[in-house]
Amino acid sequence: MMDRALAWAERGRGRTSPNPAVGAVVVDGDGIVVGQGTTEPAGGPHAEVVALERAGSRARGGTLYVTLEPCSHTGRTGPCTERVVAAGIRRVVAATTDRNPRVSGQGLAFLRAHGIDVTVGVRETEAIAQLTPFFTWITRRRPFVTAKAAVSADGFVGPGDRPVRLTGPAADRFFQRQRAEIDAIAVGSGTVLVDDPQLTARGAFRARPLTRVIVDWRGRVPASARVFSTLGAGPVIMVTTGRTRHHLAAHFEALERRGVDVQAFDSRDLDALMSWLAGRGILSLLVEGGPALHDALAAVRFVDRVQLAATPVRLGAGVKAAAITQRVPADARVRQLGDDRVIEFDVHWTD
Repeated sequence: MMDRALAWAERGRGRTSPNPAVGAVVVDGDGIVVGQGTTEPAGGPHAEVVALERAGSRARGGTLYVTLEPCSHTGRTGPCTERVVAAGIRRVVAATTDRNPRVSGQGLAFLRAHGIDVTVGVRETEAIAQLTPFFTWITRRRPFVTAKAAVSADGFVGPGDRPVRLTGPAADRFFQRQRAEIDAIAVGSGTVLVDDPQLTARGAFRARPLTRVIVDWRGRVPASARVFSTLGAGPVIMVTTGRTRHHLAAHFEALERRGVDVQAFDSRDLDALMSWLAGRGILSLLVEGGPALHDALAAVRFVDRVQLAATPVRLGAGVKAAAITQRVPADARVRQLGDDRVIEFDVHWTD
């Protein structure tokens, strides 16, 4: 039943931020599934409430399986724990506790205090894997950062002076689906200058606007960049310094008139940028390039996962991949997509 709840949680991926994607299943006293659901987009009901509403009176005396500890505080919605008690649930099985300090065990304590049998830790590893972006956001006050790069067989991300396609159709479809699920994409100015990307999710359904972040400390990206013509797909945020914005005031004012969100920071402060993105409800950030931005994020330990598309194409020369994308551990996850291999691994920083 927890596997079923995890599957329901997957249905919410890319739709619920800043709430976590949670799944819930209600089983009656005879072991029959009578309600199930996932957390609705922010402001809507949580997974437990969706499942309980679908179960109705059949929830009384039953068991609730949920991938995250039910909340016990009032945010945009009321406490889920009170709804669980009111529904007459006899037992709650939670995959893991909430890392939100406003909950953090209090929800489970509330349920126990009201006579509900509580079990915690069923499929916890799988649930934590789903919830990691939310846990990072709530505990570190920054998005969960994935550094993604497509790399040639001889270690280059591109020739440096013109765009080149390294990955094949199967890998391209995989990465477009990923764009449909994450909260925001970030790229450096060099990537925009060379590749002129649209940074949209193509060929995959996306339930909400996609935020695009361009880190351009020196104000090099021209107003003619294609990404500025895609504002209908979601916000475009230009990140620069206050000094650059002052010296190129006309350029940035023209972008703002087109609807671009220009954010100027006192310095090239990635910590301040990440905190600002977290404040906008960005839980997951996919950094698609280039190596300079990857290296800068790694230098301040803001890379949580590396995603490497290893391709058979050889370039002979060009821009080298960031160092962090070249240190592939033995336990990296590998999938073959056509002629390309997608290699993923989590980064565990140590002091």
